[in-house]
Amino acid sequence: MKKFKLKGHFRPSFHIVLFFFITAFFALSILAVITKQSSLKNTANKDLANTHSQIESLAKELGNTQKSLNELQNTDQIKTNQDLSNEIKSIQKSFNEALGLYEEIVDLKIAKVNTTKIDVKFSEILKLLSDKKYSEADTKSTEVTFLIKAENDKIASATVATFSTANLTSFNSAPDAGYRRQQVVTDIGNFVIDVIAGDLTSTKVIIDTASDGDCRNDCPVMSVSSYASRSGAYAAINGSYFCPASYPSCADKKNSFDTLLMNKNKTYFNSDNNVYSSVPAVIFSANSARFVSKSQEWGRDTGVDGVIANQPLLTLAGQLLFGGDSDAKKTSRSNRSFVGATGSKVFIGVVYSASVAEAAKVLHTLGIQNSLNLDSGGSTALWSGGYKAGPGRDIPNAILFVRK
Repeated sequence: MKKFKLKGHFRPSFHIVLFFFITAFFALSILAVITKQSSLKNTANKDLANTHSQIESLAKELGNTQKSLNELQNTDQIKTNQDLSNEIKSIQKSFNEALGLYEEIVDLKIAKVNTTKIDVKFSEILKLLSDKKYSEADTKSTEVTFLIKAENDKIASATVATFSTANLTSFNSAPDAGYRRQQVVTDIGNFVIDVIAGDLTSTKVIIDTASDGDCRNDCPVMSVSSYASRSGAYAAINGSYFCPASYPSCADKKNSFDTLLMNKNKTYFNSDNNVYSSVPAVIFSANSARFVSKSQEWGRDTGVDGVIANQPLLTLAGQLLFGGDSDAKKTSRSNRSFVGATGSKVFIGVVYSASVAEAAKVLHTLGIQNSLNLDSGGSTALWSGGYKAGPGRDIPNAILFVRK
Protein backbone atom coordinates (compact mmCIF):
# COMPACT_ATOMS: atom_id res chain seq x y z
CA MET A 1 0.00 0.00 0.00
CA LYS A 2 1.41 3.40 -0.91
CA LYS A 3 1.95 5.88 1.89
CA PHE A 4 0.01 9.12 1.66
CA LYS A 5 1.09 12.60 2.63
CA LEU A 6 -1.03 15.49 3.81
CA LYS A 7 -1.03 18.53 1.55
CA GLY A 8 -2.42 20.97 4.10
CA HIS A 9 -6.07 19.99 3.73
CA PHE A 10 -8.24 16.90 4.25
CA ARG A 11 -9.25 14.60 1.39
CA PRO A 12 -12.17 12.51 2.64
CA SER A 13 -12.55 10.61 -0.63
CA PHE A 14 -9.09 9.11 -0.20
CA HIS A 15 -9.92 7.93 3.31
CA ILE A 16 -13.12 6.34 2.07
CA VAL A 17 -11.14 4.38 -0.52
CA LEU A 18 -8.51 3.49 2.08
CA PHE A 19 -11.05 2.24 4.63
CA PHE A 20 -13.03 0.31 2.05
CA PHE A 21 -9.77 -1.33 0.86
CA ILE A 22 -8.73 -2.38 4.37
CA THR A 23 -12.22 -3.56 5.27
CA ALA A 24 -12.52 -5.54 2.04
CA PHE A 25 -9.08 -7.10 2.59
CA PHE A 26 -9.94 -8.37 6.04
CA ALA A 27 -13.44 -9.41 5.04
CA LEU A 28 -12.05 -11.58 2.22
CA SER A 29 -9.38 -13.04 4.50
CA ILE A 30 -11.98 -13.78 7.16
CA LEU A 31 -14.25 -15.42 4.60
CA ALA A 32 -11.33 -17.64 3.55
CA VAL A 33 -10.76 -18.68 7.16
CA ILE A 34 -14.45 -19.49 7.64
CA THR A 35 -14.50 -21.52 4.43
CA LYS A 36 -11.39 -23.45 5.43
CA GLN A 37 -12.74 -24.17 8.88
CA SER A 38 -15.86 -25.65 7.31
CA SER A 39 -13.77 -27.98 5.17
CA LEU A 40 -11.92 -29.13 8.27
CA LYS A 41 -15.01 -29.62 10.45
CA ASN A 42 -14.30 -33.33 10.84
CA THR A 43 -10.94 -32.64 12.47
CA ALA A 44 -11.21 -29.18 14.04
CA ASN A 45 -12.58 -29.15 17.62
CA LYS A 46 -15.63 -27.26 18.84
CA ASP A 47 -13.63 -24.43 20.42
CA LEU A 48 -12.16 -23.40 17.08
CA ALA A 49 -15.50 -23.78 15.30
CA ASN A 50 -17.15 -21.44 17.82
CA THR A 51 -14.80 -18.64 16.79
CA HIS A 52 -16.92 -18.00 13.67
CA SER A 53 -19.09 -15.51 15.52
CA GLN A 54 -16.00 -13.76 16.87
CA ILE A 55 -14.54 -13.45 13.39
CA GLU A 56 -17.83 -12.09 12.05
CA SER A 57 -17.93 -9.60 14.91
CA LEU A 58 -14.44 -8.46 13.98
CA ALA A 59 -15.50 -7.93 10.39
CA LYS A 60 -18.48 -5.88 11.56
CA GLU A 61 -16.24 -3.76 13.76
CA LEU A 62 -13.91 -3.06 10.88
CA GLY A 63 -16.88 -2.12 8.72
CA ASN A 64 -18.00 0.44 11.30
CA THR A 65 -14.91 2.52 10.59
CA GLN A 66 -16.93 4.16 7.84
CA LYS A 67 -18.92 5.96 10.54
CA SER A 68 -15.82 7.72 11.81
CA LEU A 69 -15.33 9.43 8.45
CA ASN A 70 -18.23 11.78 9.18
CA GLU A 71 -16.43 13.10 12.23
CA LEU A 72 -13.02 13.70 10.69
CA GLN A 73 -13.61 17.28 9.51
CA ASN A 74 -14.32 18.43 13.08
CA THR A 75 -10.99 17.17 14.42
CA ASP A 76 -7.30 17.88 14.11
CA GLN A 77 -6.66 16.34 10.70
CA ILE A 78 -2.94 15.70 11.14
CA LYS A 79 -3.42 13.90 14.44
CA THR A 80 -6.43 12.00 13.14
CA ASN A 81 -4.56 10.74 10.11
CA GLN A 82 -1.57 9.74 12.20
CA ASP A 83 -3.78 7.84 14.64
CA LEU A 84 -5.69 6.27 11.77
CA SER A 85 -2.50 5.17 10.04
CA ASN A 86 -1.17 3.63 13.25
CA GLU A 87 -4.44 1.79 13.88
CA ILE A 88 -4.51 0.40 10.35
CA LYS A 89 -0.94 -0.85 10.74
CA SER A 90 -1.85 -2.53 14.04
CA ILE A 91 -4.85 -4.21 12.44
CA GLN A 92 -2.80 -5.42 9.48
CA LYS A 93 0.06 -6.72 11.63
CA SER A 94 -2.14 -8.50 14.17
CA PHE A 95 -4.55 -9.98 11.66
CA ASN A 96 -1.80 -11.19 9.33
CA GLU A 97 -0.07 -12.84 12.28
CA ALA A 98 -3.33 -14.55 13.22
CA LEU A 99 -3.79 -15.85 9.67
CA GLY A 100 -0.21 -17.14 9.65
CA LEU A 101 -0.80 -18.98 12.92
CA TYR A 102 -4.01 -20.48 11.59
CA GLU A 103 -2.14 -21.85 8.57
CA GLU A 104 0.41 -23.50 10.85
CA ILE A 105 -2.46 -24.98 12.89
CA VAL A 106 -3.92 -26.36 9.64
CA ASP A 107 -0.57 -28.08 8.95
CA LEU A 108 -0.60 -29.62 12.44
CA LYS A 109 -4.14 -30.93 11.87
CA ILE A 110 -3.06 -32.43 8.55
CA ALA A 111 -0.27 -34.16 10.50
CA LYS A 112 -3.00 -35.52 12.85
CA VAL A 113 -1.78 -33.57 15.88
CA ASN A 114 -4.27 -32.89 18.69
CA THR A 115 -4.44 -29.10 18.61
CA THR A 116 -7.14 -28.62 21.28
CA LYS A 117 -4.98 -26.46 23.55
CA ILE A 118 -3.73 -24.39 20.62
CA ASP A 119 -7.26 -23.99 19.23
CA VAL A 120 -8.49 -22.54 22.53
CA LYS A 121 -5.70 -19.97 22.63
CA PHE A 122 -6.25 -19.12 18.97
CA SER A 123 -9.91 -18.44 19.79
CA GLU A 124 -8.70 -16.05 22.49
CA ILE A 125 -6.58 -14.22 19.92
CA LEU A 126 -9.63 -13.71 17.69
CA LYS A 127 -11.61 -12.37 20.65
CA LEU A 128 -8.84 -9.88 21.46
CA LEU A 129 -8.75 -8.76 17.84
CA SER A 130 -12.50 -8.26 17.83
CA ASP A 131 -12.11 -6.09 20.95
CA LYS A 132 -9.34 -4.11 19.20
CA LYS A 133 -6.81 -5.19 21.85
CA TYR A 134 -4.00 -5.58 19.39
CA SER A 135 -1.12 -5.53 21.86
CA GLU A 136 -2.70 -8.30 23.95
CA ALA A 137 -3.42 -10.26 20.78
CA ASP A 138 0.25 -9.99 19.80
CA THR A 139 1.29 -11.32 23.21
CA LYS A 140 -1.11 -14.23 22.91
CA SER A 141 0.17 -14.89 19.37
CA THR A 142 3.67 -15.28 20.78
CA GLU A 143 2.36 -17.92 23.18
CA VAL A 144 0.67 -19.81 20.35
CA THR A 145 3.84 -19.59 18.25
CA PHE A 146 5.79 -21.38 20.99
CA LEU A 147 3.10 -24.06 21.31
CA ILE A 148 3.15 -24.68 17.55
CA LYS A 149 6.95 -24.83 17.56
CA ALA A 150 6.85 -27.38 20.38
CA GLU A 151 4.46 -29.60 18.41
CA ASN A 152 6.62 -29.35 15.28
CA ASP A 153 9.67 -30.30 17.34
CA LYS A 154 7.79 -33.36 18.62
CA ILE A 155 6.87 -34.39 15.08
CA ALA A 156 10.46 -34.02 13.88
CA SER A 157 11.88 -35.88 16.88
CA ALA A 158 9.35 -38.69 16.49
CA THR A 159 10.40 -39.11 12.86
CA VAL A 160 14.05 -39.45 13.82
CA ALA A 161 13.15 -41.89 16.60
CA THR A 162 11.73 -44.31 14.01
CA PHE A 163 15.14 -44.52 12.33
CA SER A 164 16.85 -46.35 15.22
CA THR A 165 19.79 -43.95 15.09
CA ALA A 166 21.88 -46.30 17.22
CA ASN A 167 22.05 -48.61 14.21
CA LEU A 168 22.90 -45.84 11.74
CA THR A 169 26.48 -45.48 10.57
CA SER A 170 27.97 -42.03 11.04
CA PHE A 171 29.40 -40.52 7.87
CA ASN A 172 30.68 -36.97 7.65
CA SER A 173 30.89 -37.19 3.89
CA ALA A 174 28.23 -37.47 1.21
CA PRO A 175 27.79 -40.73 -0.76
CA ASP A 176 29.48 -41.02 -4.14
CA ALA A 177 26.34 -42.44 -5.78
CA GLY A 178 22.85 -43.61 -4.98
CA TYR A 179 20.81 -43.36 -1.80
CA ARG A 180 22.05 -43.46 1.78
CA ARG A 181 20.58 -42.75 5.20
CA GLN A 182 23.30 -41.69 7.60
CA GLN A 183 24.05 -39.83 10.78
CA VAL A 184 26.15 -36.70 10.56
CA VAL A 185 28.17 -35.58 13.58
CA THR A 186 28.55 -31.79 13.80
CA ASP A 187 29.78 -29.42 16.52
CA ILE A 188 26.14 -28.45 17.19
CA GLY A 189 24.79 -31.99 17.46
CA ASN A 190 24.11 -35.17 15.51
CA PHE A 191 21.60 -35.24 12.67
CA VAL A 192 19.98 -37.90 10.50
CA ILE A 193 19.95 -37.24 6.77
CA ASP A 194 18.64 -39.03 3.69
CA VAL A 195 20.72 -38.14 0.65
CA ILE A 196 20.75 -39.26 -2.98
CA ALA A 197 23.82 -38.62 -5.10
CA GLY A 198 24.12 -38.55 -8.87
CA ASP A 199 26.90 -37.75 -11.31
CA LEU A 200 26.15 -35.28 -14.08
CA THR A 201 28.14 -37.40 -16.51
CA SER A 202 25.36 -39.98 -16.29
CA THR A 203 22.51 -38.06 -14.62
CA LYS A 204 20.39 -35.27 -16.04
CA VAL A 205 18.64 -32.94 -13.58
CA ILE A 206 15.31 -31.61 -14.78
CA ILE A 207 12.45 -29.65 -13.23
CA ASP A 208 8.91 -30.83 -13.90
CA THR A 209 5.72 -28.82 -13.39
CA ALA A 210 2.06 -29.78 -13.22
CA SER A 211 1.16 -26.62 -15.15
CA ASP A 212 2.23 -25.95 -18.74
CA GLY A 213 2.79 -22.25 -18.03
CA ASP A 214 2.37 -19.42 -15.52
CA CYS A 215 -0.54 -20.04 -13.16
CA ARG A 216 -1.85 -17.60 -10.54
CA ASN A 217 -4.76 -19.50 -8.96
CA ASP A 218 -6.27 -23.00 -8.80
CA CYS A 219 -3.02 -24.34 -10.20
CA PRO A 220 -2.61 -28.06 -10.92
CA VAL A 221 -0.48 -30.12 -8.54
CA MET A 222 0.90 -33.67 -8.46
CA SER A 223 2.62 -36.02 -6.05
CA VAL A 224 6.40 -36.40 -6.21
CA SER A 225 6.04 -40.05 -7.22
CA SER A 226 3.78 -39.03 -10.13
CA TYR A 227 6.40 -36.57 -11.36
CA ALA A 228 9.06 -39.30 -11.16
CA SER A 229 6.88 -41.83 -12.96
CA ARG A 230 5.94 -39.69 -15.94
CA SER A 231 9.55 -38.57 -16.53
CA GLY A 232 11.17 -41.94 -15.86
CA ALA A 233 13.22 -40.49 -13.01
CA TYR A 234 15.20 -42.66 -10.61
CA ALA A 235 15.02 -40.01 -7.85
CA ALA A 236 12.90 -36.95 -7.09
CA ILE A 237 12.30 -34.33 -4.42
CA ASN A 238 9.77 -31.57 -3.76
CA GLY A 239 10.57 -28.17 -5.25
CA SER A 240 10.05 -24.50 -4.47
CA TYR A 241 7.84 -22.73 -1.95
CA PHE A 242 4.22 -22.39 -3.04
CA CYS A 243 0.83 -21.33 -1.67
CA PRO A 244 -1.07 -24.47 -0.52
CA ALA A 245 -4.80 -24.53 -1.20
CA SER A 246 -5.37 -25.41 2.48
CA TYR A 247 -4.04 -22.01 3.63
CA PRO A 248 -6.69 -19.26 4.08
CA SER A 249 -4.27 -16.59 2.81
CA CYS A 250 -3.95 -18.57 -0.44
CA ALA A 251 -7.66 -18.34 -1.28
CA ASP A 252 -7.00 -16.28 -4.42
CA LYS A 253 -3.67 -17.92 -5.38
CA LYS A 254 -4.15 -21.59 -4.59
CA ASN A 255 -1.17 -23.83 -5.38
CA SER A 256 0.68 -21.02 -7.15
CA PHE A 257 4.38 -20.18 -6.87
CA ASP A 258 6.07 -16.94 -7.87
CA THR A 259 9.79 -17.72 -8.17
CA LEU A 260 11.79 -18.36 -11.33
CA LEU A 261 11.72 -21.82 -12.90
CA MET A 262 12.44 -23.46 -16.25
CA ASN A 263 10.81 -26.86 -16.65
CA LYS A 264 11.83 -29.88 -18.73
CA ASN A 265 9.92 -28.48 -21.73
CA LYS A 266 12.16 -25.36 -21.70
CA THR A 267 9.27 -23.18 -20.50
CA TYR A 268 10.18 -20.35 -18.14
CA PHE A 269 7.78 -19.56 -15.31
CA ASN A 270 7.31 -16.22 -13.54
CA SER A 271 9.77 -14.27 -15.65
CA ASP A 272 7.77 -11.09 -15.05
CA ASN A 273 8.09 -11.57 -11.28
CA ASN A 274 11.81 -12.19 -11.41
CA VAL A 275 13.27 -9.50 -13.62
CA TYR A 276 14.80 -7.94 -10.52
CA SER A 277 14.49 -10.92 -8.16
CA SER A 278 16.90 -11.33 -5.27
CA VAL A 279 15.84 -14.96 -4.70
CA PRO A 280 18.73 -17.45 -5.18
CA ALA A 281 18.59 -20.04 -7.95
CA VAL A 282 20.37 -23.10 -9.31
CA ILE A 283 20.89 -23.77 -13.00
CA PHE A 284 21.51 -27.35 -14.15
CA SER A 285 23.30 -28.01 -17.41
CA ALA A 286 24.95 -31.02 -19.04
CA ASN A 287 27.99 -31.25 -16.77
CA SER A 288 27.55 -28.63 -14.08
CA ALA A 289 25.24 -27.04 -11.55
CA ARG A 290 25.58 -23.28 -11.16
CA PHE A 291 24.26 -21.61 -7.99
CA VAL A 292 23.57 -17.86 -8.06
CA SER A 293 22.67 -15.66 -5.11
CA LYS A 294 20.06 -13.75 -7.12
CA SER A 295 17.75 -14.93 -9.89
CA GLN A 296 18.37 -11.67 -11.74
CA GLU A 297 21.92 -12.91 -12.42
CA TRP A 298 20.44 -15.46 -14.81
CA GLY A 299 18.95 -14.72 -18.23
CA ARG A 300 16.47 -16.94 -20.05
CA ASP A 301 18.79 -19.39 -21.78
CA THR A 302 16.90 -22.56 -22.75
CA GLY A 303 20.09 -24.43 -23.58
CA VAL A 304 20.32 -25.68 -19.98
CA ASP A 305 18.46 -28.63 -18.50
CA GLY A 306 16.63 -26.93 -15.65
CA VAL A 307 16.36 -23.81 -13.50
CA ILE A 308 14.72 -23.41 -10.09
CA ALA A 309 14.79 -20.60 -7.53
CA ASN A 310 14.14 -20.76 -3.81
CA GLN A 311 15.70 -19.50 -0.60
CA PRO A 312 17.95 -19.39 1.28
CA LEU A 313 21.28 -20.53 -0.12
CA LEU A 314 22.77 -22.84 2.51
CA THR A 315 26.35 -23.21 1.29
CA LEU A 316 28.18 -21.50 -1.57
CA ALA A 317 31.68 -22.21 -2.90
CA GLY A 318 32.38 -24.35 0.16
CA GLN A 319 31.40 -21.67 2.65
CA LEU A 320 28.63 -21.98 5.25
CA LEU A 321 26.31 -19.24 4.01
CA PHE A 322 23.15 -19.34 6.12
CA GLY A 323 23.37 -18.98 9.89
CA GLY A 324 19.74 -18.15 10.63
CA ASP A 325 17.37 -15.19 10.58
CA SER A 326 14.23 -13.97 12.35
CA ASP A 327 11.78 -16.12 10.37
CA ALA A 328 10.05 -18.39 12.90
CA LYS A 329 9.35 -21.03 10.26
CA LYS A 330 13.07 -21.36 9.58
CA THR A 331 14.07 -21.55 13.25
CA SER A 332 11.65 -24.35 14.18
CA ARG A 333 12.84 -27.92 13.80
CA SER A 334 11.35 -29.68 10.83
CA ASN A 335 12.39 -31.98 7.98
CA ARG A 336 14.41 -29.82 5.59
CA SER A 337 14.61 -30.62 1.87
CA PHE A 338 17.62 -29.45 -0.16
CA VAL A 339 19.40 -29.67 -3.50
CA GLY A 340 23.17 -29.38 -3.71
CA ALA A 341 26.26 -29.97 -5.81
CA THR A 342 30.00 -30.44 -5.56
CA GLY A 343 31.72 -30.32 -8.92
CA SER A 344 29.87 -32.73 -11.22
CA LYS A 345 28.18 -34.50 -8.29
CA VAL A 346 24.59 -33.48 -7.53
CA PHE A 347 22.61 -34.23 -4.37
CA ILE A 348 19.03 -34.13 -3.20
CA GLY A 349 17.92 -35.05 0.27
CA VAL A 350 16.26 -34.33 3.60
CA VAL A 351 17.86 -33.32 6.90
CA TYR A 352 15.56 -34.49 9.69
CA SER A 353 14.55 -32.55 12.81
CA ALA A 354 16.59 -29.47 11.98
CA SER A 355 16.21 -25.73 11.63
CA VAL A 356 17.26 -24.31 8.26
CA ALA A 357 20.52 -23.07 9.83
CA GLU A 358 21.20 -26.53 11.28
CA ALA A 359 20.53 -28.11 7.89
CA ALA A 360 23.09 -25.73 6.39
CA LYS A 361 25.60 -26.81 9.04
CA VAL A 362 25.00 -30.48 8.21
CA LEU A 363 25.55 -29.96 4.49
CA HIS A 364 28.68 -27.92 5.16
CA THR A 365 29.99 -30.72 7.39
CA LEU A 366 29.33 -33.21 4.56
CA GLY A 367 31.45 -31.08 2.26
CA ILE A 368 28.62 -30.23 -0.14
CA GLN A 369 30.05 -27.12 -1.75
CA ASN A 370 26.83 -25.49 -2.95
CA SER A 371 23.30 -26.08 -1.67
CA LEU A 372 19.86 -24.51 -1.76
CA ASN A 373 16.98 -24.89 0.68
CA LEU A 374 13.70 -26.20 -0.76
CA ASP A 375 10.12 -26.22 0.53
CA SER A 376 9.72 -28.29 3.69
CA GLY A 377 7.18 -29.16 6.37
CA GLY A 378 4.02 -30.69 4.92
CA SER A 379 5.50 -30.57 1.42
CA THR A 380 8.61 -32.64 2.21
CA ALA A 381 8.95 -35.66 -0.08
CA LEU A 382 12.00 -37.63 -1.22
CA TRP A 383 11.51 -40.51 -3.66
CA SER A 384 13.86 -43.19 -4.98
CA GLY A 385 12.12 -46.42 -5.92
CA GLY A 386 9.65 -45.49 -3.21
CA TYR A 387 9.25 -42.72 -0.66
CA LYS A 388 12.19 -42.22 1.67
CA ALA A 389 10.39 -39.19 3.15
CA GLY A 390 6.85 -38.02 2.62
CA PRO A 391 4.80 -38.36 0.45
CA GLY A 392 3.72 -34.91 1.63
CA ARG A 393 1.05 -32.81 -0.06
CA ASP A 394 0.70 -32.58 -3.84
CA ILE A 395 2.95 -29.87 -5.23
CA PRO A 396 3.24 -27.66 -8.37
CA ASN A 397 6.87 -28.57 -9.21
CA ALA A 398 9.60 -31.11 -8.42
CA ILE A 399 13.30 -31.76 -9.06
CA LEU A 400 14.10 -35.02 -10.86
CA PHE A 401 17.19 -37.15 -11.50
CA VAL A 402 16.92 -39.04 -14.83
CA ARG A 403 19.45 -41.27 -16.55
CA LYS A 404 21.16 -39.86 -19.61
